Amino acid sequence: MAKSKTVYMCANCGADSSKWIGRCPSCGEWNTYVEEIFVKTKKETVSFTDTPSRPELISEITSSNKRRIITGLKEIDRILGGGLVPGSLILFGGEPGIGKSTLALQLAMKMDGNKVLYVSGEESGEQIRLRSDRLKDSNDSCYIYNETSLENILNQSEKIKPAILIIDSIQTINTSTIESSAGSISQVRESAVLLLKYAKQTGIPVLIIGHITKDGNLAGPKILEHIVDVVLQFEGDNNYIYRILRAVKNRFGSTNELGIYEMLSNGLREVSNPSEMFINQHNEDLSGIAIAATIDGNRPFMIETQSLVSSAVYGTPQRSSTGFDIKRLNMLLAVLEKRAGFRLGIKDVFLNIAGGLKVTDPAIDMSVISAVLSSNLDIPISKKLCFAGETGLSGEIRPVSHINQRIKEAGKLGFDKIFISKYNRKVDIGKPNIDIVETGKVEDLVKKLFG
Repeated sequence: MAKSKTVYMCANCGADSSKWIGRCPSCGEWNTYVEEIFVKTKKETVSFTDTPSRPELISEITSSNKRRIITGLKEIDRILGGGLVPGSLILFGGEPGIGKSTLALQLAMKMDGNKVLYVSGEESGEQIRLRSDRLKDSNDSCYIYNETSLENILNQSEKIKPAILIIDSIQTINTSTIESSAGSISQVRESAVLLLKYAKQTGIPVLIIGHITKDGNLAGPKILEHIVDVVLQFEGDNNYIYRILRAVKNRFGSTNELGIYEMLSNGLREVSNPSEMFINQHNEDLSGIAIAATIDGNRPFMIETQSLVSSAVYGTPQRSSTGFDIKRLNMLLAVLEKRAGFRLGIKDVFLNIAGGLKVTDPAIDMSVISAVLSSNLDIPISKKLCFAGETGLSGEIRPVSHINQRIKEAGKLGFDKIFISKYNRKVDIGKPNIDIVETGKVEDLVKKLFG
């Protein structure tokens, strides 16, 4: 007779305990432990687990010559390092409604000529067909399977032998080895382990979609990060049409890559030039706007920094920042007041990064300072100028990484000048098609911009 067991598991990291705990000792989160009652039964053996294994000397193991599978989506192929690695387990995570299922179906439709098994535990076949018609892509070798039993899914995959198996989503899948509800932490973890074993033994790459709730209470991709080979995070704001795909973990490539998509009525469009997305195409020069040459991962692009400085209406000046660290903004304002002599402590300062992007690159400091001073003096900065430099507490302009890529991107987009730190290492880009202005202090930057 199967024995039931009651455990408490952390919904954030998956740690278990015999009793409820207020704060998880593993991840440090509060009130994340939930009670789970499940029954462990005898594990059913499926066809792919029949081959026994034995220890081998590393010198006896032959490396596989299998090539990566090209998906047809350039952004995903580039993020993965050149395509899907055979036998890999990929987790595709994001908040509900962000576009995970749409992008997964686009991938299945783009792989024309390769068998794809698309398993959906959330939508019917008719609903998926309607979405594929809207995407205006087709793949005659794409199989749609509405099933939530993992054993049935793996048996059908053994018969079809697809080039890729897509699970939408892992929260709807359940295995008979554990008698608990689908979507529970134990079910998600056990199903992921079985899928990993299946992928490694058959060489079929498996893409699983994982949900993150807006309040973060239910099990999400965090519990699966140690199991899977690749973690792709889909980010974005429902108020904007742009989505960013990041590689949080990648055992077969770099984690410094990202892809940018635009949400349209007929699916997600790859954005090949992200700088156009973050720069407003206005003709006149406006005060309070400066362009920063930033890098996210290994990808350079230009973003627009917007600032508004006005007299404080109330007793305490306001400080507001969207897309930029408010503490760093306060530090930069203190530097301007101490080193450059601008009395900003009695004024309201508002900062916004255009396009809804959140920036952590320190190279944006110089553009933030320029935008704030432009608004304070009400003097526009030419839209043909851009900035790449970090600001220190002593007012010096510090060098930043990947300066050559930033300069090349600015020159390619038609900027006339780029302001950088004079302490940067020698710029080696051949003959630049953009003027490079070197500056060492905030005071020097003010003189060169506003005289």
